[in-house]
Amino acid sequence: MKKKSRFMRYSLQDKLLLLVGYILLGLFVVAIIVPMAYIVIASFMDPITLQNKGITFDFEKWTLTAYQRVMSNSQIWIGFGNAVLYSLVFTAISVFVTLLAAYPMSRADFKGKKFFNTIFVITMFFGGGLIPTYLLISNLGLLDSMWAVVLPGAFSVWNMIIARTYYQGIPADLQEAAMVDGANEVVYFFKILLPVCTPVIAVLALWQFVGMWNSYFDAMIYLNDSAKQPLQLVLRSILIQNQPESGMISDMQSTAARAQLAELLKYATIIISSLPLLVMYPFFQKYFDSGIMAGSIKG
Repeated sequence: MKKKSRFMRYSLQDKLLLLVGYILLGLFVVAIIVPMAYIVIASFMDPITLQNKGITFDFEKWTLTAYQRVMSNSQIWIGFGNAVLYSLVFTAISVFVTLLAAYPMSRADFKGKKFFNTIFVITMFFGGGLIPTYLLISNLGLLDSMWAVVLPGAFSVWNMIIARTYYQGIPADLQEAAMVDGANEVVYFFKILLPVCTPVIAVLALWQFVGMWNSYFDAMIYLNDSAKQPLQLVLRSILIQNQPESGMISDMQSTAARAQLAELLKYATIIISSLPLLVMYPFFQKYFDSGIMAGSIKG
């Protein structure tokens, strides 16, 4: 006698619920894949063909002009190096500070826990504003330096809450056994607790790396030297430089050509800026379930 499949053993209500979930998940996947496929194909197409006919798989109409134009810009490589440096430094500082702050907040015997928790939560709803923050960065002498981009947003209260929740899910017996063996708080934290927290550390590191990689506003505000600009700001400059300017009516052909090139560059820059993140995600995927779900189990 054949065994019934797991799906067949479900009740009708469960089957309908699963079916609706699969349909919604499928639509969500399609909504992600279709725009990505469009952007990838459009980045290789001739701008005139793309504008008049849309997507085509006639490879004679494809071109590498956009990538050649972007990659031939030496500032791209400088921006890429800066983006990698800023993202790595920001991730290391942010994750380290977050894990340190989350540890005492996870302890039931920490005096002043409610007070600090209130202070942290307030910062999630209220900020100092752009001008006071700029004046603070200026008075600290951080303008036009890497630290002006890295330090202001290094601590995330939301990430601290996730790390705190993960700590709270670790059995207290682990610390008690460490204390019996003669380990103090520092030894327990760095040699016993952190190795157990690899999933949440990986998730927090990925979030912070992606956040810094995609950011450009802080760099645009605080950095004046073009040699210190990250990739996103460089790509933004390339797009702006190739946009048609108002008052170019005297040469309509030049205006149309620049408009077409700007449209083509838009897709190429999206691919170039997203490629490193697409390569990273598969290596962190295995940590997502145990890392992200920690915040949904305990408050």
